[in-house]
Amino acid sequence: MTTGLPQSRWTRGALLLVVLAIVVAVLWWRGPEWSVVADVFGAVTWRWIVLALVLNLLSVVARAFAWQTVVAQALPEERIGFGRVFSAFGVGLLANAVLPARTGELARVAVLTRRLPRGRGYTATLLGTVFTHRVFDVPAVLLLVVYVLLTAKIPHWAITSLVIAAGVGVVLLGAALLGSRLRRPVLDGMHPVRRVLAMARLGLDVLRSPLAAAVAIFFQSIGWALQLVAVYTSMRGFGIHAPLPAAALVLLLMNVALIFPLWPGNVGLLQAAVALPLRQYGVAYARGFAYGIGLQVIEMSVGVGVGLIFLAREGLSFAMLKRMEQEREDVALEAVEDPEQPEQRRAQGQMVSS
Repeated sequence: MTTGLPQSRWTRGALLLVVLAIVVAVLWWRGPEWSVVADVFGAVTWRWIVLALVLNLLSVVARAFAWQTVVAQALPEERIGFGRVFSAFGVGLLANAVLPARTGELARVAVLTRRLPRGRGYTATLLGTVFTHRVFDVPAVLLLVVYVLLTAKIPHWAITSLVIAAGVGVVLLGAALLGSRLRRPVLDGMHPVRRVLAMARLGLDVLRSPLAAAVAIFFQSIGWALQLVAVYTSMRGFGIHAPLPAAALVLLLMNVALIFPLWPGNVGLLQAAVALPLRQYGVAYARGFAYGIGLQVIEMSVGVGVGLIFLAREGLSFAMLKRMEQEREDVALEAVEDPEQPEQRRAQGQMVSS
C-alpha cells in the first residue's frame, strides 16, 4: 500500500501538467487577441485597483468574523479568539489559491487545531464548522441570484448555471438545518465512522442559536457585499463602465467557475466565465478576458498576501500546505479516538471557566 503512494503522486502530477499544457495551448490558439489584452493592461487606472484590493481585504475580515461565530458555538469551552481564527482562515485562503481541490478548507482546520487539546474530536467538529460557514453563503447567493435574474442581461447558458447553483445551495441549507436538529448522540460504543460524523455535527450547533446564526449570516453577507463592490470598482479600473447588475453577474459566474477546481485557479475557465457575459454589455471579449485576469489576480493577491503573513506567524512552511491533500484521509482520525461525549466535554469546559 505504501509502495503505491509515490507512483500515485507522480501520476497525479503528470496528469496535472498535461491538463495545464492543454489549457495553455487552447488559450494561446483560441483565446483572445493577446495584443489587445496587453493594451488593456497598459491603460489600467490603478486607483480603482487599489480600492478593489482594500475592499477584498475587508471582505476577508468579515468572512473570518462569520467563521469565528460558528466556531464559538461549536467549541464554547475553548474560547478561540478572532486572531487565531483569522490566522487559520488566512492560511486556508493561501492553500485554496495555490493548491487544487479546495485544500484550504483542510488547512484552516489543521492550523486552528494546532493549539487545541488533542484526542477530543476537535478536527471533525471544526470540519463541521467549515461546512456550516459555507452554508451561510447561501442566503447572500440567493439574494444575488434574484437580483441578477431581475436586472441583468444574462446569456441563456448562464441562467441554467445560476439556477443549478441556487438549487444546490438550497439543498445544502436544508440538509444543514435538518442536521442541526438531530439529537446529540451518545458516542460510547459507536462505530468509528459514525463517531466522526457525530462529532462533525457539532459544527452545526450555531444553527440551534438563532441570534448567533443571524450574526454569522450578517458578516458573511457583508463579505459578499464588499466583494460585489470590489468587482464593480475593478471594472472601472479596466475601463468597463457596465452597471452594478453586470458586476453581480460576474461575481456569481466567477464563483460558479471555481466550485470544481479542475486545476489551480481554473485559469482560463474563470476568464471565459467573466468575459462571455460582459459581451451582453458591449464589452469586447479581449477586454473582458483581460479584466478576468486582473480580477483573479486581485482576488488571489489578497488571499496569498494574507496567507503568507499568517503562515509565517504560525511558524509553518509551504511544504506543510502541499502535504494537506495527501493527508486528507487522516484529517478526522482524531475524532475516532475521542472517548468523551460532547456533553461531558462541554461540562468540563464550564467547570474550568467557573
